[in-house]
Amino acid sequence: MVTTPHWLASEAGARVLSRGGNAIEALVAAGAALSVVYPHFCGLGGDAVWMVSDEAGDARTFLGIGQAADVAVPGNTIPLRGAASTLTTAGLVDSWDKVLSYSATAWGGTESLSGLLDDAIALAGNGYAVSASQAFWFDFRAAESDAWPGFRDLFRRDGIQCQPALARSLEAIARNGAREFYEGALAGRIASGLAAAGSPLTAADLAATSTQIVAPLRLSYGETVLLAPPPPTQGVTTLAIMGVLAHLLSADKAVDSASYYHLLVEAVKQAFRDRHLIADPAFGDDVSGALLNPDRLAGKAAAIDPTRAAAWAHPYRQGDTSFLAAVDSRGRAASMLQSIYFDWGSGVLAGDTGILWQNRGAAFSIDPISPNRYGPGKRPFYTLNPGLALKGGRPHLVYGTQGADGQPQTLALLLSLLIDHGLDPLAALSRPRFLLGRTFSDSRDNLKIEENIGSDVIAALALMGHEVTTIAPLSPLGGQAGIIRISGDGMLEAAHDPRSDGGAIGL
Repeated sequence: MVTTPHWLASEAGARVLSRGGNAIEALVAAGAALSVVYPHFCGLGGDAVWMVSDEAGDARTFLGIGQAADVAVPGNTIPLRGAASTLTTAGLVDSWDKVLSYSATAWGGTESLSGLLDDAIALAGNGYAVSASQAFWFDFRAAESDAWPGFRDLFRRDGIQCQPALARSLEAIARNGAREFYEGALAGRIASGLAAAGSPLTAADLAATSTQIVAPLRLSYGETVLLAPPPPTQGVTTLAIMGVLAHLLSADKAVDSASYYHLLVEAVKQAFRDRHLIADPAFGDDVSGALLNPDRLAGKAAAIDPTRAAAWAHPYRQGDTSFLAAVDSRGRAASMLQSIYFDWGSGVLAGDTGILWQNRGAAFSIDPISPNRYGPGKRPFYTLNPGLALKGGRPHLVYGTQGADGQPQTLALLLSLLIDHGLDPLAALSRPRFLLGRTFSDSRDNLKIEENIGSDVIAALALMGHEVTTIAPLSPLGGQAGIIRISGDGMLEAAHDPRSDGGAIGL
């Protein structure tokens, strides 16, 4: 089974599975294709975070996160767009190399990177129909993108989108290997293009980029063990929300009730109070153990008033991402998010390479006392947190979502629906969602909730003290999530978000 937010990417992954490839190999092919057909959310100029597990539950996390340029942070602010926001390198391509190496040594994988890029190269060179998502975000950034050099000449709102320069870059990687992106002739062209645009990144910064392989964080939720990537990602936040909810939710709490949504929202508030502590552990303390301490989580649960909303004062982080997942014939699972941070990233194209660079450097703080303050070689606080869940020691759920601040919120809802209430993946993905805090379309710190939850629930939440505003059913603000569920007998069920342009393909 493979699930992605675009059918062409799902088909690329399914082709790998159909010829006997494993879950990791399928996601490399699917992710490369998605880097072409979803250029507004992901690409070679961005990063990737992976969670993989064999059929016996032996799990690894791959943090394909680019590090900050080897320069002091310029000025008193970090711009959200433009060359000054291109402060970090891009880890996606190196992550392909690392996960395929692991696939070969630990899982007996035989697929080469060259062969896995065939679909992406063909799509970039021959073209594809512009998706509804690309059209939406093209229109939404129309006023800004006029100022992005080369953007309007390359990207389209509708019709057939071709990216010949990107095809040539992918061909160079296929021919010479992943390190071509960081140390080869392509790396030189990338570095020159970024420098010409005004980026502080250098060829030496590209060469220093390396994916980290680390153990995932774990939290027991009933009979299920939830796995999440460690800092600098916000995986610990997702687990903390679930750790709070373990004290509050049960199967008898109706999923269409105001009380159910209230407890979810209040658990989010409690966990987000600690999120400012998350930063690159190579430059400070790893706070994971403290934030997931059972007594701490129990205390947060006890602090929640079941009838009254607490205050919310958390700064909004923007960002868009793409989630992909695969399970192979042996039950091995791969869960991955890839991103260029904001929709359309920094807006900066790296010279003639066709590569749109991320603006992940905008996630750093310039506050000198912040654990997430900018530093040369440092990785910023990271919203990407793909998930895996084990049951009976074996992969049971593979899940993740697009949506920056909304990621832990959406995952908490989905996990409760799946685990506490036994909903199937499509039913869970189709339920009304909420988003707490500011967004690009609403600067108020309110509770946005899809209006199909019902007027009675909305009114009850307002009486509890929530500042509620409604958004359309299946709103883009709800993110784009994907789920694969593996039953004890090996049966697979999967879906990708009805808010996306993709879906799941089973073999």
